[in-house]
Amino acid sequence: MYLTITPTQVPRALRACMHGLVVLLLAVAALRALVGADASGGRAALIVVGAAVTAGVYAAGNLLPSVGPSRRASMVWLGCLTLAWGGFYALTAEGIWFAFPLFFLVPHLLPVRLAVPAVAGLTVLAIVGYGAHRGGLAVGMVLGPVLGAAVAMATVLGYQALHRESEERRRLVEDVVAARASLAAAERHAGVLAERERLAREIHDTLAQGFSSIQLLLRAAERALPADPLAADRHVRLARITATDNLAEARRFVRALAPPELDGSSLPAALERLCARTAAEAELHVRFHSTGDAVGLPTAVEVALLRIAQSALGNTVRHAGASRAEVTLSHMDASVTLDVVDDGRGFDPAGRSGLSGLSGRGGGVGTAGTGFGLAAMRTRAAELGGVLTVESRPDQGAAIAVTFPVPVPVPVPVSAPGGSAR
Repeated sequence: MYLTITPTQVPRALRACMHGLVVLLLAVAALRALVGADASGGRAALIVVGAAVTAGVYAAGNLLPSVGPSRRASMVWLGCLTLAWGGFYALTAEGIWFAFPLFFLVPHLLPVRLAVPAVAGLTVLAIVGYGAHRGGLAVGMVLGPVLGAAVAMATVLGYQALHRESEERRRLVEDVVAARASLAAAERHAGVLAERERLAREIHDTLAQGFSSIQLLLRAAERALPADPLAADRHVRLARITATDNLAEARRFVRALAPPELDGSSLPAALERLCARTAAEAELHVRFHSTGDAVGLPTAVEVALLRIAQSALGNTVRHAGASRAEVTLSHMDASVTLDVVDDGRGFDPAGRSGLSGLSGRGGGVGTAGTGFGLAAMRTRAAELGGVLTVESRPDQGAAIAVTFPVPVPVPVPVSAPGGSAR
């Protein structure tokens, strides 16, 4: 069977078996011609030549690269092979056995709509030829080729169906593997972006604010010299303290720890220290208030509240031109709210709603036009289920409020000594 280059690839073992079957059938037919009733005269030589020609045509089809991929070349080769077999079959009845390899070849190389009539024709030719050699037909002479053709068609078509299913399964597996790889790459990319955004918020709310404060303090010290060296020295000391705090924040980034302001301290105490430090650094009157009964908050919520307060006060110092600011932490039954209010120049939130990265006030956007503050606050609040609102009008100050829900503890019933709940 020719299966070297075919539309449906066949294992090498099957190809070898078919090649061996063709050689064996032709060799047996030639050998029986030499030792059988046809051994006398020149008929035996013709049979041997016919077997050799048929084998040569079969071998040529296996060597031609166009047979298989090209339907026309396949049909031409099958026609030549059928003619060679017909000549060989006309010389000896043993040629009927070569019809069975043809039954396998035809449906393998041709589409079903062409293979079915071709195999039917070969079957009729095999039956008629054998009947002509034997001088008549018997049931076995008819059933043998018919059953052989049916088995060959069913085998080839069944194998092709299995091959297509296997190829489809292989493609599906490849698609799944490719999709998983793409999904993993997308998840890695999303993780990288999320981590970048987180670091950007942390740096904006801590290091960037600290560097801005250091810059303001050093400028204040520069203005105080040489007239007021004591004031200049005070500004330099505050700048050094701020630099030390920023160094602690940088180390925290490396270790991925909670803010140092919250280490061994409560959130109200950390906010109060933040207000005092901001007042000392910026010569701004900042007051802190805490209302309600303080409850334990998740660490992530405490960090978010502290960072939002740092960012809001940083905006007030750099852009608001305010003289007073108030920070209020309100504990309620099911929520906690942080308000940062100043009496600065304010701005129009509606007019800047399209600027998703707005962080400045009074014409400023970010420390140096970065436009990240308010967007970072909103993102930080939204990640923990909080809501951030901004209220401001030109020349009427600004107010930023963020509210986080607080889980309500579920009371655990206490069983009385008798087993009943109290």
